[in-house]
Amino acid sequence: MESSDIEHAQRRIRESAAVAPGDHAPTLPGLDKLSHARASLPDATSADYLSGLGPKSTFSHLMDDIVPAFNGENRSGRYWGFVTGSTLPIAELADNIVSAYDQNVQVHLPTQTIATEVEDAALKMLLRLLRLGEPEQWEGRTFTTGATGSNILGLACGREAVIASRLAEASESVGEIGLLRACAKAGIEEIQVLTSMGHSSLSKAASVVGLGRASVKLLPYSDAEPWRLDINAVERELQRQNVASIIAISAGEVNTGRFATTGAEDMNRLRHLADKYRAWIHVDGAFGVFARVLPAKDEYASLHRANAGLGLCDSLTIDGHKLLNVPYDNGIFFTRKSSILNNVFKNPNAAYLSSDNTSQIQSPLNIGLENSRRFRALPVYAVLRSEGIQGISQMMERMVITARAIARAIQSCDDYVLLPEAGPGPFSIDDDVHIVVLFRAKDDALNKTLVQRINEGNKWYVSGSSWDGKPAVRVAVSSWRADHVDAFDTVKESLSAISQSHKASRL
Repeated sequence: MESSDIEHAQRRIRESAAVAPGDHAPTLPGLDKLSHARASLPDATSADYLSGLGPKSTFSHLMDDIVPAFNGENRSGRYWGFVTGSTLPIAELADNIVSAYDQNVQVHLPTQTIATEVEDAALKMLLRLLRLGEPEQWEGRTFTTGATGSNILGLACGREAVIASRLAEASESVGEIGLLRACAKAGIEEIQVLTSMGHSSLSKAASVVGLGRASVKLLPYSDAEPWRLDINAVERELQRQNVASIIAISAGEVNTGRFATTGAEDMNRLRHLADKYRAWIHVDGAFGVFARVLPAKDEYASLHRANAGLGLCDSLTIDGHKLLNVPYDNGIFFTRKSSILNNVFKNPNAAYLSSDNTSQIQSPLNIGLENSRRFRALPVYAVLRSEGIQGISQMMERMVITARAIARAIQSCDDYVLLPEAGPGPFSIDDDVHIVVLFRAKDDALNKTLVQRINEGNKWYVSGSSWDGKPAVRVAVSSWRADHVDAFDTVKESLSAISQSHKASRL
């Protein structure tokens, strides 16, 4: 394609994706658009199956056939089904730069590219933004793909640390001698992951790093507060002989948005127990940790309390493609010592990948999963430079206000109930709602089809979940497009119409 063709194509993409302020793109494509897109895919039985269309025809195919079948995740402020943030315009521009210049950020080469230094600057800025302390307190810091990649890093580092603390020879590590041999030498018969309502990626990570999904043990505080970690139960588990432990804290839990710890007292106690019993504390702060950026107002006091003390952990994961509103995929990982990341992930015997490093920045290939790495730090850097702490704080506040407006809209409709119904005290929207709202219809028949009915209306999008063994509807607000007035009106109108239609159908 000529440069003029490329410029025209880029304008068409932008015009196609653009949504005017205050407008909302459909949350889902129509079934006709999905059918058309499927029919346009190449037929493996055709004689011209792998014949080239050429750039111009291929671009037309993409825009005319494929793009209309995408969902509205990035283009609608009402796409609330998953914690999937939209993309801020500055982040989109930065991501386009990433593609245009195609930097493989694997080796720190300060005389050849600034990329790894930009990555390190972004990570340091995130630490300050989230009030987690100085960069020197978090020597191990890197970008990865998201929750699964970050939790793999957290459990791998935890596995390394809890075994190394029991090995006689300091030079030995799991990364060098292997999990089975290291456990045998350390006298460890089991490694367990203690959590309350950990994200599903935690179990996947446990499988990947050799601990097994069965190693993840749920220790809920009570039936009424299953998201909260039972610290007394944690202490009992830590006392088991020949067992090493990783404590995994959800901040917050994916169904309710609630936090596994209630404040600094919980975290101080867990820190004491971890030090006493040589355990590792890993915090999955994918979206909940951003509550630390909310302004110091009374309406956010409970969220600030729940986040207090999280910095006492040994490792912490964050998802940039959630509340920070940068493109997929974007995960961030912090841990106290860079040496433990290097013990697990170093890339030995590859002279052609050696660094000419004269600073404290390690080559990313030695501290993370991937050797081939997209420059995913640049959109994060761009958002931090563009918005600053005040702009990001205001964006987080809009999300919380919108989630609470949705909860109030649900509460105003008699046929629905906010969840969880049981708890240590009455449900308070101002205290209990962060960015996730869980609810169900009171009528069981309606409740079974509620998610489908909402999504078929194509005004707002939700995901189905389960609570107390019954279907539930989960709403997650994570877009910079959040609008609390529009959200309240849309949800109230939609739920009222669904209730009326359901009742009329039963007459």
